Amino acid sequence: MRLVILGGSGSGKSTQAQRLGRYFDIPLISTGEILREAISGYQPLPEFRCSETDPRTSLSVYASLSELGYHTQPYIQKGELVPDEAIVELIGVRLRQPDINCDWVLEGYPRTAFQAEELDFLLDNLGQKLDWAIYLQVPEAVMVSRSLGRSLPDDQPEIVQRRVELFYDRTIPILEYYDCHRRLLTINGDQSPDMVQQNILTLLSVA
Repeated sequence: MRLVILGGSGSGKSTQAQRLGRYFDIPLISTGEILREAISGYQPLPEFRCSETDPRTSLSVYASLSELGYHTQPYIQKGELVPDEAIVELIGVRLRQPDINCDWVLEGYPRTAFQAEELDFLLDNLGQKLDWAIYLQVPEAVMVSRSLGRSLPDDQPEIVQRRVELFYDRTIPILEYYDCHRRLLTINGDQSPDMVQQNILTLLSVA
């Protein structure tokens, strides 16, 4: 089972990604968590070099997570999206680590249509295919309220509002991309976590 969880800040995508990871007993890949660790200089990025047969799969721009964090911190502090090339590289490295195998839940990526295309390209190279992109649809006011109640360092009002604005600007092209490929499941995220999870599992069972 290979799943992508889509949703704005405060939509509950982290909660559902964790729940689905436990339910299916598959690894959770959270770009938000990895980036926060990168900014704090928490751990090194595992060394990895892809086959040189395809230059697009070269993943040696950053030597460590702390270096990646140095380059991405200014964007996160302003509520801006981290540049595509940095996130694409990070995901490429992570999906090739030994603990991932072929099943996973990906949360926090893709955030642009370009990233969605790059993810498909990467999965093709890995001999994998995304099963479903699950979109948690939540009203803007709910996303803002939930985000402000989390007490995370980067959840300041102006940053949260900017993240929500960016999310809406970029969401429709991503949803159109996955809908066109018949891999989009839309869930009402403005419910209890238990109800949201049950709705996801119900759709997955009949999809």
